[in-house]
Amino acid sequence: MKIADLQVLIKVAELHSITAAANQLDMSSSAASVALKRIEESLGAQLFVRTTRQIRLSPEGERYLPICQQALDLLQQGQMAINEELQSINGEVKMAMSSEMGRNLMRILLNDVMSKHPNLKLRLHVSDSRVDFYRDGVDVALRAMTKEAVQNLNLYGFKICNIPHFLCASPSYISEFGAPDTLEELSEHNTLLYKLYEVMHDAWEFYQGEDKYKIKVKSDRVVNDGDIVRRWCVDGVGIAKKSAIDVSQDLLAGRLKRILTDYQIPMTEMWLVLPSRQLISPAIRLIRDELKQSVNELREKLINAAILEEEEWPKSD
Repeated sequence: MKIADLQVLIKVAELHSITAAANQLDMSSSAASVALKRIEESLGAQLFVRTTRQIRLSPEGERYLPICQQALDLLQQGQMAINEELQSINGEVKMAMSSEMGRNLMRILLNDVMSKHPNLKLRLHVSDSRVDFYRDGVDVALRAMTKEAVQNLNLYGFKICNIPHFLCASPSYISEFGAPDTLEELSEHNTLLYKLYEVMHDAWEFYQGEDKYKIKVKSDRVVNDGDIVRRWCVDGVGIAKKSAIDVSQDLLAGRLKRILTDYQIPMTEMWLVLPSRQLISPAIRLIRDELKQSVNELREKLINAAILEEEEWPKSD
């Protein structure tokens, strides 16, 4: 039911005239009549008794009017609260994230947020190394972690989504070297590896039903930047294990193809975390909501393109 229709009803009840109410609301008498008709049809009751000389509330209208006024007041209060929150999206957000998220999804998302809220300023810390909130002067960070880790580190956070991971290769790599059909064949291919804090991520875990596998892979190149791994994969120099978010655009554009889809890779969780509850601002809540929406849109695109099945990536709440 439209707020404008409720305003018409209240004004007609006050003035006992559709024409007078329409004049005060700066609308035509016909539009006011249509508004009343919409309300009566939705309720299935006649709210006014009309005669040639006047219009007055029916018994049903008498009962409905105070409820209508209360509802209108609440709707207007809600609208004011939203408007105030939108107007309060200002100040400076100091945010940290991985190099890959910063260069791709978050760069576009934050550009859009800031174009709508010109009083908002951004200080971005982009690195695959884990940020220290106090040393690096960061308010909020986007991290792959678990709820237990958030609690153990005494952080406050919002879970954005679960993230599936895929094995990918470029069409040029598949054309030259073929695509592995089994995990045993995967160990014979060149993979593209990520190394951080002297930890080499060269033991890849897979599931098939209840069975769990851990495969040691080989590589001719290693890097501490996740986006370089993705770019190498697009270049056709090896097979990569990447998150669905990081390679979604490459998959949709055909620059990468999923391989070994009969096996599942453990999901990770994406969290927006802060060192203090007091740092949760309207701007950070807006970024959280926009990020959830963007992730769900990516998910829908991948499903619609038949790149993944719906159950492979549960929808974010």
